[in-house]
Amino acid sequence: TLIRAGGSLAQLSPQTLEQLNSILPPHWSHGNPIDILGDAGPERFAQALEIVLRDPASQGCLVILTPQAMTDPTATAAKVVETWRHSGSRQPILASWMGGDLVDAGEQILNQAGIPTYRYPDQAARVFSYLWRFSDNLKALYETPTLLPATAVERERVQPILGQARQQGRRLLTEVESKEILAAYGIPVVPTRVAKSPEAAVEAAAQMGYPVVLKLYSHTLTHKSDVGGVQLNLPDAEAVRRAFAQILRNVSEKAGPEHFQGVTVQPMIRTDGYELILGSSEDPQFGPVLLFGSGGQLVEVFQDRAIGLPPLNTTLARRLMENTLIYKALKGVRGRRAVNLEALEQLLVRFSQLVAEQRQIQEIDINPLLASGEQLLALDARVILRSEQEPPVPLAIRPYPSQYSWPFREGITIRPIRPEDELLVIQFHRHVSDYSIYLRYFHPIKYSARIAHERLVRICFNDYDREIALVAEKQEPEATILGISRLSKKHGLPEEAEFALLVADPYQRQGIGTELLTRLIQVARCEGIRRLTGEVLSENEGMRRLCRRLGFQLLPSPEDPGLLRATLDLAADAALPTPCPA
Repeated sequence: TLIRAGGSLAQLSPQTLEQLNSILPPHWSHGNPIDILGDAGPERFAQALEIVLRDPASQGCLVILTPQAMTDPTATAAKVVETWRHSGSRQPILASWMGGDLVDAGEQILNQAGIPTYRYPDQAARVFSYLWRFSDNLKALYETPTLLPATAVERERVQPILGQARQQGRRLLTEVESKEILAAYGIPVVPTRVAKSPEAAVEAAAQMGYPVVLKLYSHTLTHKSDVGGVQLNLPDAEAVRRAFAQILRNVSEKAGPEHFQGVTVQPMIRTDGYELILGSSEDPQFGPVLLFGSGGQLVEVFQDRAIGLPPLNTTLARRLMENTLIYKALKGVRGRRAVNLEALEQLLVRFSQLVAEQRQIQEIDINPLLASGEQLLALDARVILRSEQEPPVPLAIRPYPSQYSWPFREGITIRPIRPEDELLVIQFHRHVSDYSIYLRYFHPIKYSARIAHERLVRICFNDYDREIALVAEKQEPEATILGISRLSKKHGLPEEAEFALLVADPYQRQGIGTELLTRLIQVARCEGIRRLTGEVLSENEGMRRLCRRLGFQLLPSPEDPGLLRATLDLAADAALPTPCPA
């Protein structure tokens, strides 16, 4: 059960084996699982557990008791608890006290000590797999993602396509329209031309070069293969004419001639790779949900898929891929070249961006997405628009609020922080003095603690709902963060928030702090915050002047005479127009 759930048995070290040999009977198992034999008393259980908890390869321990005539389940449980407490070990310990009512007292002792018990050891093994998966998922979630290379998204190409379909009363986009939307977001698509007559199909094929593929072009049918609407590997003009006629005949017989609006012509692509599916549909609770897995005609047969929530970053895209069986093949098997997984990550991120931004789209899928060692290519695509009377379900995860980005002087930009900024924040702290840290946090913090990943996660990973941090960044001669301001909503008080500000020493007294706090106030207004507060050290004269200049009221803190409480009532001027970016 442990192995099926993705775990493995720890390989005991030679030192551990030697120590177990010294306390166990000669006929013990001499390996993992450690069978301490049926006549084991409480003391033998305790000695073996003490040794195992010190083994460096062990990440958890399951103690199983199967009562024999000489077994004392209650005393053994007490000894296990005592040993675990004295060991100081932080690894999880689970217990399976088998024997029904006979072991109830022992189970109660274990449970009261915080050791969970299970009537059967396979249940405990599954729980252990849940524990490590949960821990791994948290670590994976907060891995620093890679910043994508700048790829121009041509959003202006999308709206005319959607608008034309709306005007024609269509919710189903054609394959050509669907691929054009993908291309606007930098997703590579196979060249596709529409032909409404056999002659036009032959002309398009001649320009592309043989062999070609003909597919049904329809405003109403989505699954072309189901109605005989795909003809592959056509070598010449005569084959194209026959294929055109065959598709028309198939569609007319299986669906009706009104569903045939012509064909699309595409070059025949070598499918020496893997067919994947990448799609999204809308859940009534979670909003858009992403799907990735094995694709092609047998997608419903294999059902190898994983789901995620947009928007993705490169880390989340990789985790989505890793949760499928096809992922092992994508890394290269049996002499096949591995797929460029970094490029596939980036494609998934761009697709999730499309889903998050184009909320008129209710369903979208690429099937198949051809992935090989040479290329990634969307061979077919389908897009369904939502009904105009049906409002979109909000995204479960708020996308990066790019609307809160503003140019500042001398090539400096104010923008929301990103998880990818972790390395830039480390560089930032190299230029922040201990005194500036003291003024910001009211106590000293060592540089090593400031740049620890666990701390930077809290700074760089914002949910953009409860908290938003803005950074001042300059790009020349290299990307550099000059200052950071933070807005954090108060728990239980969604209309109140706290602010904080820190500027690197070389860039202080240059107006950067003023700009960061001014923009933070603008963000607070746009987010519906009615009261903004913060604490300032009485000796921090620069911050006091800045707060007064921006309209904050400064009063002594009732909790600490060395602190001032800065308060800005945003509700007082709520009637004023707020320049909230779209």
